Amino acid sequence: MLRKIILSVLGVALIIGAIIFANYLIDNKNKPKPVIPKVVKTVLVDTVKNSSIPIVISANGNLTALQRVELYSEVQGLFQTGSKLFKSGQKFNKGETLIRLDASEYYASVQSAKSDLYNSIAAIMPDLRLDFPDVFQKWQTYLNNFDLNKTTPTLPEISGEKENYFITGRGIVSTYYNVRNLEQRLTKYRIIAPFSGILTEALVTEGTLVRNGQKLGEFINPSVYEMEVAVSKSFADILKEGEAVTLTNLDRTKTYKGKVSRVNGSIDATTQTITAYIEVKHEDLKEGMYLEANLNADKVDNAIEIDRNLLLDTEEIYVIKDSLLDVIPVKPVHFSNTSVVLRAVPDGTIILRKPVPGAYAGMHVKSAVNSDNTSDSVQ
Repeated sequence: MLRKIILSVLGVALIIGAIIFANYLIDNKNKPKPVIPKVVKTVLVDTVKNSSIPIVISANGNLTALQRVELYSEVQGLFQTGSKLFKSGQKFNKGETLIRLDASEYYASVQSAKSDLYNSIAAIMPDLRLDFPDVFQKWQTYLNNFDLNKTTPTLPEISGEKENYFITGRGIVSTYYNVRNLEQRLTKYRIIAPFSGILTEALVTEGTLVRNGQKLGEFINPSVYEMEVAVSKSFADILKEGEAVTLTNLDRTKTYKGKVSRVNGSIDATTQTITAYIEVKHEDLKEGMYLEANLNADKVDNAIEIDRNLLLDTEEIYVIKDSLLDVIPVKPVHFSNTSVVLRAVPDGTIILRKPVPGAYAGMHVKSAVNSDNTSDSVQ
């Protein structure tokens, strides 16, 4: 009897527990799911305002001196010590002697030839007095002004045919030009600075035996430099001489002002580029310095310039409409290393100023507001 009572109590307890558990399940089934809050990114924006955008071409190269002279010897001789050392970095003023070779032996042969010319003219003076008294005086004056220690003076002008035959027949004209040729060669034993500048290379030293055709060094004018740059052929018709150019050094710590001095008239068939030469002056510049040049090639009307990373591969950019991202097609006109010039972007369009990671059309965003509650405009 007790056993039946215990089983009856357990059965009632199980039924009550089942009812409670069923009600619990029913209540949980109708409970609303938790709402996951949406993350809205804050983005930097710009308002489009189309304008004329200058096309800036970036190019780079090394500086070379505009005035440069490679020094070669045309004669042979011993390099003599001068007032200044012939060393790299040595400065010379215009007209100063760069190199002087020992010309004592050659100088003696020149003086001998000049003496022969003087003697030849002196030998015909008696015949001139008798046969050509009207031209005697000009030849006598020539002899009086003849100085062996100075450059041979030009022969008197021969006025008549008979005088010409007489003078030429005595070998005076040929002797005269032989002397002038020797004198001209004598000047090659001394190399003079054609302009004020500095030696950048010295290949010989004092006491060296210099041979004919030997390179002696290089001499430059350090006040004016030029840089050769290669520009795309598409700018061949708009790149002009005299165009202002801004140059920067490799560290981008200094800028220099230059101008386009020359533009090559032909296009390189291999690279399809045109060569332009930029002239620049500054006391801080040195030959061989690496500079980057920005050339103003042209202007594009009704366009804007934005960060190159904002342009999608499909030639579209993100815009903001009603706090949602959207895309619009654009027309790229010019690409630089960091930016791109676009057309077909309506004025007043709100676009991104910086790329947004994971952006997609329809994404909720919030525009960052400046202190004056207005967004910047991009041109």
